[in-house]
Amino acid sequence: MSFSERFGLWTNDQEHAARELLGSLDARGIEVVRFAFPDQHGVLRGKTLVVDEARAVLRDGVNMTTTLLAKDTSHKTVFPVFSSGGGFDFPGMQGGADFIILPDPTTFRVLPWAENTGWVLCDAYMPDGSASPLATRQILRRAVDQLAGTGHEFLAGLEVEFHVFRLLDPRMGLNDSGQPGTPPSVELLSHGHQYLTELRYDAVDEVMTLLRRHIQALDLPLRSLEIEFGPSQFELTFGPTLGMAPADAMVLLRSAIKQVCRRHGYHATFMCRPRIPNVMSSGWHLHQSLRGVGDGRNAFMPSPSGQDLSPIGEQYLAGLLAHACGAAALASPSINGYRRYRPFSLAPDRAAWGRDNRGAMLRVLGGVGSPATRIENRVGEPTANPYLYLASQIFSGLDGIERRLSPGPSADAPYETPAEKLPTSLAAALQCLRADTYLCERLGQRFVDYYCHIKEAEIARFQLEVSEWEHREYFDMF
Repeated sequence: MSFSERFGLWTNDQEHAARELLGSLDARGIEVVRFAFPDQHGVLRGKTLVVDEARAVLRDGVNMTTTLLAKDTSHKTVFPVFSSGGGFDFPGMQGGADFIILPDPTTFRVLPWAENTGWVLCDAYMPDGSASPLATRQILRRAVDQLAGTGHEFLAGLEVEFHVFRLLDPRMGLNDSGQPGTPPSVELLSHGHQYLTELRYDAVDEVMTLLRRHIQALDLPLRSLEIEFGPSQFELTFGPTLGMAPADAMVLLRSAIKQVCRRHGYHATFMCRPRIPNVMSSGWHLHQSLRGVGDGRNAFMPSPSGQDLSPIGEQYLAGLLAHACGAAALASPSINGYRRYRPFSLAPDRAAWGRDNRGAMLRVLGGVGSPATRIENRVGEPTANPYLYLASQIFSGLDGIERRLSPGPSADAPYETPAEKLPTSLAAALQCLRADTYLCERLGQRFVDYYCHIKEAEIARFQLEVSEWEHREYFDMF
């Protein structure tokens, strides 16, 4: 028996998709298949197999070293992997032992930019068939399943900002390697600050067309391509999808944009606030609602006139507010991301909601008679691991529903309301996550400890660096 059969890891839909996939590889001209899994940062890692080997291991998965789960954003291993439990205090990880990434055949794509190349997203399992305790896609699946127990499905649309520059020098000199290596030299594609002007769009139409064609070829639900406010800043929006699909779309989208741009002489970055003059921060606004499993009806749409949300929508909203600070490290997981939170900047600085108010953390849209009624969370940055970001939303909303919480009145002046301030640094956000006993229980206390350890290693490296600000401030004066 195969690994998937032995432990009953595939659903009927996945088994059906696997049979169709195996029968179509030759007809599609596939020569290699990339087996990819999202790591703790939401970065895709994996192995590329020639097509015959891909057929042979489709149901058995591919072995990967557990040290991949021990790395921070510089790809440095921050756990003592040769100590007991591999430094994680999880069985089966000592000495860099293997785990298995098993394909989800329903996610298979043909990559339009890579010659005769297939791609499939994988789930991480331990050799005994148990889900890897550090697999973030599994955490989101658990959240989706718990939500289904209330008779609802999670529906989310993506609104993603990022930057694209012209690549001048990839900085591949012998002295440019490192952890991390020297970032590339770039120049602008547009001066910025002409928000949504057709002239600016037309100036970058070549890049927009390049991205649009590849994204549509991946069957992602692209809705719009927009010029954002800052220099070389873009925004893409996507229609709503169910359950795991929005997170799967986000990891594929980020990887696709970076690969396609690089192949055509551009550099794309989802870094929140790059260090370029006159930069504007990039956010990831998550539009979310619940849908009834039986009737498909928007559970957030209110019935009485004058209401912004249904009772369950208000409770879900209240749950997001109650855990806003605890979830901040999952929505904005980089040190750089906290450069974005500043008053009067269209980015939130406190846990408040508002009716169609872009200054509030949670913006409520729609209303009576609107099947598009939803909550837009504006707190996220585009580097966030989508599985953790979405899981934090579902778990928080569930708590609001279970406890029948009230969100209180709309904050019509969101930068003046006395609502709780959001964390202003990654270190503060990690403290809030550790202090949120509910999120720790839902995510798993050991996972939270593991996640915080990785992020604290990044903070420790940051604090050892001498910044340009320090040099300018003190070098001449003292």
